[in-house]
Amino acid sequence: MNMMKNGNIRMKILTITSLLYLVTLSVVSAEGTIDPTDNVAMTFWIATALMLASTVFFILERQNVSDKWKTSMTVAALVTGVAWYHYTYMRDHWVGTGDSPLVLRYVDWLITVPLQVSEFYLILAAVGVASAALFFRLFGASIIMLVSGFIGESGIIGGNAWMWFVIGMVAWIYIIYEIWAGDAKNKVSETSEGTQFAFKAMAFILTVGWAIYPIGYVMGQNADFGGADGLNILYNLADAVNKTAFGLMVWYAATMDTKAEKAAAAEN
Repeated sequence: MNMMKNGNIRMKILTITSLLYLVTLSVVSAEGTIDPTDNVAMTFWIATALMLASTVFFILERQNVSDKWKTSMTVAALVTGVAWYHYTYMRDHWVGTGDSPLVLRYVDWLITVPLQVSEFYLILAAVGVASAALFFRLFGASIIMLVSGFIGESGIIGGNAWMWFVIGMVAWIYIIYEIWAGDAKNKVSETSEGTQFAFKAMAFILTVGWAIYPIGYVMGQNADFGGADGLNILYNLADAVNKTAFGLMVWYAATMDTKAEKAAAAEN
């Protein structure tokens, strides 16, 4: 017992030390001083700090939830951790050039968005009611949504940017349908209170929170609606709130389930 306790203490010390190193790396990575009047740069900085803080929190809290939630907590930390890493570069890119870090942003989304969508499968798989088909449908739709968005915003293929916008919107609407009215909705009714809370909260974020991104796309296509500055401010704040809130919902549900399991075990 003492050996296990000492092992947990050493693991916590190693985790905290590693995270402190990441904090230091994040602070010193900026190539130049951020102008406090540059609203876009400030939102990049806020998003960077919030993503790192969230990652630290999720990693530390992972040790306090039941085993079936640990993978979901790991994914929540990966989402904000990967975003933090990319945001340090996106922040420096904006400060150094004043240009939108479009490629860097979509590289980040191509990793973090499928992870977020996959979280629905993971929380259902934890209680044995998920199917591989559900995972591939959600994953595939998220990739279509992102690829079409990048083609439309970057113009690398040419053609009408609004056509690609529509394709991306159709994929997003399909994800919303699958979550609110498809197999996922039917399966979640069979799960615990914590799982149902997490599923509904994350579905709300993907429906309402992600609605901000199409608005940013529209702003980027028309300078009269904010142009590149408005697009980046909106994307940065949406990322910071959505990814952090997404992970917090997983954490809260995990703690709900863990407490319920401990209470049930105590009664027995």
